[in-house]
Amino acid sequence: MSATSAHKSVTLTTLQEIKRKGERFACLTAYDACFSSILGEAGVEVILVGDSLGMVLQGHDSTLPVTMQHMIYHMECVKRGNRGALLMADLPFMSYSSETQTLDNCAALMRAGAQMVKLEGGAWIANSTRLLAERGVPVCAHMGLTPQSVNRIGGFHVQGRDTNQAQQIIEEALLLQNAGASILLLECVPHSLAKTITDKLEIPVIGIGAGPDTTGQIMVLHDVLGVSPITPKFVKNFLLESSSGIPGAIKAYVDAVKSQSFPAEKHCFN
Repeated sequence: MSATSAHKSVTLTTLQEIKRKGERFACLTAYDACFSSILGEAGVEVILVGDSLGMVLQGHDSTLPVTMQHMIYHMECVKRGNRGALLMADLPFMSYSSETQTLDNCAALMRAGAQMVKLEGGAWIANSTRLLAERGVPVCAHMGLTPQSVNRIGGFHVQGRDTNQAQQIIEEALLLQNAGASILLLECVPHSLAKTITDKLEIPVIGIGAGPDTTGQIMVLHDVLGVSPITPKFVKNFLLESSSGIPGAIKAYVDAVKSQSFPAEKHCFN
């Protein structure tokens, strides 16, 4: 029996049903087979092989140095350990600058094990989103704080506090849904804005630093375990309260997301 056959596989339909019921699902990053297995056993529905590996694994100060070769390697590792979670992969910096490049790189990630790809941006990724959706590639559109644009926005700052900017995010979120995005990810936006968008969209919304009202929550694995070099406001170290080590910490995170006890008010932006 294969590793994944013993567990019921999570699909987009699973996540859509969770949204329909008003429930929550948990997402985490992973970069290797061992942690991929632990996350699946703990009930994590979505595993993201994120370009965050550039910071937490490679020691860079941003995600920009991450290449397609890095992403493919780590996706292959995570795929081997997966226990039925939906696998999502980041398209790294400047890997979706043209239609041909986007299609080729998404094909490589899907062959490596990805079941969905994540692109950072607003209205400008609508054409890429439509192109991929038409060809059977599920897309997660990443809005709000987009780490690949850190040099343009001048650092890691909360987005959408200004009324005009908030309205633009809402409009572009609807545009990306209409272009075929299957999921929206909101990073570091006021929790009231995240709630508005979650209520307006038909697709599931995943949040990180976006309050408790999104359909799903995602965190960087190293943040949940308290071993990241920085500790943003929206982070909670679940290992501190675990009596059963790392597996217990991951399970506590999953349970807290599903019970909506995490994120708490102190982890939110107003």
